[in-house]
Amino acid sequence: MSEHKDPDLAGGAGMPDGWSRLWAPHRMSYLSGENRPLPGNEVPCPFCAVPKMNDEEGLIVFRGAEAYVVMNLYPYNAGHLLVCAYRHVADLTDLTESERNEISALTSDAMKVLRKVSGANGFNLGMNQGAVSGAGVAAHIHQHVVPRWAGDANFMPIIGQTKVLPQLLQETRAALAAGWN
Repeated sequence: MSEHKDPDLAGGAGMPDGWSRLWAPHRMSYLSGENRPLPGNEVPCPFCAVPKMNDEEGLIVFRGAEAYVVMNLYPYNAGHLLVCAYRHVADLTDLTESERNEISALTSDAMKVLRKVSGANGFNLGMNQGAVSGAGVAAHIHQHVVPRWAGDANFMPIIGQTKVLPQLLQETRAALAAGWN
């Protein structure tokens, strides 16, 4: 008679046990509030701080008159961009017509550049308005531009809860910034 062992407990924590695990500990820093101005977390707004940096340091791809395009530090896919207003406002209804128009135009431009540079086949676009909707930085409006490719939702994020990004953010930023012109 064989003894049954719980595979999650076999060999102790972190020991080989027949289960395949993919660890993504870098995500814990974001989940714990890194770079996010949350209650009790004395972090300045990252979307106000980034434009004060040079483009390479801040991972800025393009600067417009009232909004800018930046790489997402915690991307859902390679080339995940954020289109951010310079002005610190939370809601779409708080933007001026000119700011809304520029965010829309930069979103369109971002899609064109991502198609040209990385061959994106589709996009997820969105704004999470308010913390309850999932906004990580709810106090500063930003539009997500997430490039998609046929088959990009494979077993890694679905089973392994890990995203494989084929290029460093700095390299992707440089390629997208060059492709913008």
